[in-house]
Amino acid sequence: MAVVISRDFCLSEDVHLTVVRKVVSLTDGNFIVKDDKGNIVFNVIDKLFTLHDRHVLLDARGTPIVTFKKKHLSAHKRWEVFRGESSDAEDLLFSAKTSSIVQFKTELDVFLSENPDRNSWDFKVVGSWLERSCVIYDKNSTPIAQMQKKHTLCNTVLGKDTFGVTVYPQVDYAFVVALVVILHQINKDKHD
Repeated sequence: MAVVISRDFCLSEDVHLTVVRKVVSLTDGNFIVKDDKGNIVFNVIDKLFTLHDRHVLLDARGTPIVTFKKKHLSAHKRWEVFRGESSDAEDLLFSAKTSSIVQFKTELDVFLSENPDRNSWDFKVVGSWLERSCVIYDKNSTPIAQMQKKHTLCNTVLGKDTFGVTVYPQVDYAFVVALVVILHQINKDKHD
């Protein structure tokens, strides 16, 4: 079982999610995550008017699940993820950073808060952000989730980036969604 955020987000079967990112957004959020029945599971909002890049993952009821905060002046584009709307050190759940300063493919190392030495990663994301295709591995190099782009004419016309995420049984799907959001932010920063 891979629990990072909460056991509540671990199911006994595969979880199929659709992540929709609006390329142009006039609202305060630009990510919506739906289940395979079309129900909204999560929404990501940007925290405006803060000194740091901050985003909050909300559940379907609008309850804050985690807060993402970018570490500025980090060569490896490090992000920290905290419980709820906190950004206090005692609420740190995990951090993620690019595996190397220069990358030709997507590679992200993830460290749980219980791993302060960061000598070895707890989870790793490998793939191609350009193709919106990646696999997330646990520390035993076992795949726990995968992401693939969904190509549709409607998404292109409406200015949406849509990809499917399959989370394997007993894996925290909120954690996987958090990694997808971090991947987007790191790659967005690369092109800004």
